[in-house]
This record gives sequence, C-alpha cells and structure tokens, in this order.
Amino acid sequence: MKIPPLPFTVTDWSKVEPSRHEGETGFALWRSFTIGDIRVRLVEYSPGYVADHWCDRGHIIYVVAGELVSELKDGRRHALKAGMSYMMSDFGDAAHRSVTEGGCTLFIVD
Repeated sequence: MKIPPLPFTVTDWSKVEPSRHEGETGFALWRSFTIGDIRVRLVEYSPGYVADHWCDRGHIIYVVAGELVSELKDGRRHALKAGMSYMMSDFGDAAHRSVTEGGCTLFIVD
C-alpha cells in the first residue's frame, strides 16, 4: 500500500456522515475517507447482517466492537471478536463475505 501525498489528517468519525448499505439481511453504515486508491472506513453492521455479495477485494479489518464471522466462498469460516483482525490481498484467497449475529463495528482499510 502506498499512501499518496497527504498532510497530517485527523478524522472525527462521529462527524462523518454515514451511508447505508443493505445486506442480504440487515444493513451496514459506512463512514468513509478516501485518498487516492485507499479507502478507510468505520463500518457498523446491524444485528443479523449478512453481506449481499461475495467480495474479492483485499482488506485490513480490525474488529472494534462485537463479533464478526468472515465466511469464505470455499466454506471456511473465521470468527473474530473485538480486538482481532484479518488481512487479505485482492483476489488473494477465496472470495469472502461478512456475517454477524449481534452486530459489530469494524475499522477497514482497503
């Protein structure tokens, strides 16, 4: 990852207007900041959220609160709790999607 020229930048995530994204069930609220090809997001998944697509994009994901299950299209499932993270590259492994029973908050760089 190469961060393009950017001055020292502080983000107050509570002041970033969220955009709503419907899942197969539930919804996600994204607060996003983009610089060049890098997108940084604070994402909240509602209880019962299941992503509506399989994703091949690489991510660095840190679970801020709650619990997340990352399902891979090949059948693997990885449960992550607050304080855990995962990383994967673009098309680096099986496509994946997010699922949460009780809801969660994620910090994502992709």
